[in-house]
Amino acid sequence: MRLARTTAAAALATTLLLSAAACSDSSDDGTDGSGSGSLERVEYLTSFGNFGRDAYAWVAREKGYFREAGLEVEIKPGNATAENLKMIAAGQAAFSPLDLTGLLLAAGQGQAKDVVAVAAIQQKTMAAIMSLEGNGIAVPKDLEGKTLADSPSSVVRNLFPTYAKLAAIDASKVKWVNGTPQTLIGTLAGGGVQGIGQFVVGKPTVEAAAKGRKAVVLPYSDVMRDLYGNVLVTSKKIATEQPDLAKRFTAALLKGLEYSIANPAEAGEILHRNVPAAAAAPAAAELELMAAYVTSEIGVGGIDLGRVAGSIALLETAGSIPPGVTPEQIVDASLTPKR
Repeated sequence: MRLARTTAAAALATTLLLSAAACSDSSDDGTDGSGSGSLERVEYLTSFGNFGRDAYAWVAREKGYFREAGLEVEIKPGNATAENLKMIAAGQAAFSPLDLTGLLLAAGQGQAKDVVAVAAIQQKTMAAIMSLEGNGIAVPKDLEGKTLADSPSSVVRNLFPTYAKLAAIDASKVKWVNGTPQTLIGTLAGGGVQGIGQFVVGKPTVEAAAKGRKAVVLPYSDVMRDLYGNVLVTSKKIATEQPDLAKRFTAALLKGLEYSIANPAEAGEILHRNVPAAAAAPAAAELELMAAYVTSEIGVGGIDLGRVAGSIALLETAGSIPPGVTPEQIVDASLTPKR
């Protein structure tokens, strides 16, 4: 009897140990599965809503790239450059892609003192005005006398005076009304306005909503060729006190970015699974268009401070920012990816 009780106790102990081990390997228990402890929780804001251009964050999460970096990432829809900037500066989110030109405009107004860029998402600006055939807009000058919609915090809207000056548009003859990431495309498709602020890669999504009407795209890069697009931004506090966190997050996110542009159809499906309102096919089409904006001779994610200086000079010449802004104020070169 004593031997039987001893054997049973040993079997029970073994079972409990195996159960504990199984629990420690679970992907749902907040650990990294390697015995190194809990995953570090991080909040991330997309650039603008949940469109295909932002699918790479969901890909990085679903493919396990964040988990491999020891991170558990909560992804929330962003509300464009100015609003996302406020959230990062206030510590209400850790990372977000912001348009670099929008960041420079904010810096010129003294509003970007607490954030830094740590990687490039797009190597040239994707900002554009988008309309539909039949709305009387074919060239930039046609925008005069028209009504456009965008978020007040959008870089497209805030950069418009500079674009207008360089494209010979009388900005005083263009009316702007407010919109949100969720309503802009529907407002255009429904005829509420003649154009909207949008990234060039939004063309497939706009055309899908317009049900057969072709989109007309006026890219800002036609007159401002050196401007970067979105850059990954974090707070100066994280960059200074937690540089390893910034590097781990950046590497995982860029891995998701590279996978997404190489596999746009799969990335579109991943976005749709996580955000059912985001249709997979237009999301994939956005990523296909975005691929040309991501790669560069200095590698995915790299930032050339010389080009940033050129962007600053362009904005100064246009009168959009005062003298005094430097690339080093905006970009933490010690954290940017190196080839």
